[in-house]
Amino acid sequence: MAITDILSAKDIESALSSCQADNSFNHKSFFSMIGLSSKNADEIKKVFGILDRDKSGFIEEDELHLLLKNFSSSARALTSAETKAFLAAGDTDGDGKIGVEEFQSLVKA
Repeated sequence: MAITDILSAKDIESALSSCQADNSFNHKSFFSMIGLSSKNADEIKKVFGILDRDKSGFIEEDELHLLLKNFSSSARALTSAETKAFLAAGDTDGDGKIGVEEFQSLVKA
């Protein structure tokens, strides 16, 4: 399944262009711009499955670092500060990774 089966390519392009500069990524505005915030739990879970590249059931720090590349291969990687802030926002149980329920909460926040 491609991410564009769930989200609009035009919305993704617009969202990626809004965070091209280092340290300009904000997960809340990004999820809203790509339309993920308005999706149902099943669709959010499908996007989580795409972002969970190693299929571990979690999105770890290295996968968060490359989050934008899941939406476009030409997108930049998140900076270390962006990655750590994103992880801190999503990791509610303190295990150092984001599970599907945590991801759903993060998207809907």
